Amino acid sequence: MPSPRYAVAASALLLLSGPAVAQSVGQASGLRQDSPVEIQAGFNFFVQGPSGDGEDAQKLRDKARRTIYEMAAHECDLLREILAKECRMVAVTSNISRQYAQQQPDGYSVNGSMSFQITLK
Repeated sequence: MPSPRYAVAASALLLLSGPAVAQSVGQASGLRQDSPVEIQAGFNFFVQGPSGDGEDAQKLRDKARRTIYEMAAHECDLLREILAKECRMVAVTSNISRQYAQQQPDGYSVNGSMSFQITLK
């Protein structure tokens, strides 16, 4: 019967060799540079200002959403500049939530993510 030390050593060897095997299989399968690659980016920022139901609060929420969409468009431009031949936006998610507390300024917490599919240069 194998000793517990042998079992632990064998398990560690198996776990450590997994990533190397996976990497060599991916390389051997002929992954081409024109294969699509998925890119994801996350964001989280705060916009200070009125956070009620008024017109100024609505303008601030619109400004936050506009910022999100501009960030997404710029991300594709940046990817093309650095590593992508082609870039296609797949999804943009956002969450704008009212932030109000005694010790913090009024405004909105904005967070979400962006997904892109690119073809490498």
